[in-house]
Amino acid sequence: MKNFFLSTCLSFFCFCTALSQDWNTDIEVAKSKATKQQQNIVLVFQGSDWCAPCIKLDKEIWSTETFKAYAKDHFVMLQADFPRRKKNRLPKEQQNHNNRLAEAYNKNGHFPLVVVLDKNGEVLGQTGYKKLSPSEYIVLLTSFKG
Repeated sequence: MKNFFLSTCLSFFCFCTALSQDWNTDIEVAKSKATKQQQNIVLVFQGSDWCAPCIKLDKEIWSTETFKAYAKDHFVMLQADFPRRKKNRLPKEQQNHNNRLAEAYNKNGHFPLVVVLDKNGEVLGQTGYKKLSPSEYIVLLTSFKG
């Protein structure tokens, strides 16, 4: 019985892990993956604990099985989060990294901002929250080509 419970928990964990979005938080790691996998980078600037459109974008697009299944094989996902609540504060090194990303790709401080980059970090296009289905959002992101 003990082994059955353990194997059931392990199977559930593996299933959940397989379905979760693989978010990178370092642009150099994202560029390296994009080069190896010949994929574009989707850089998402968000305020995860205060920006209503960011939260909607996460719920309606990033967290859906449709998007996660497609992104797994077609995009390298890169997140630059800017939470405001003290309990969600990022480590200083990560916050500094996100600030540098914002200086380079989000000078106007728009949230959410979704920037599609090529493997070298060159901007191919950008968008934000749009009331689209996950499939329609995928079409939008893939329309940005180098």
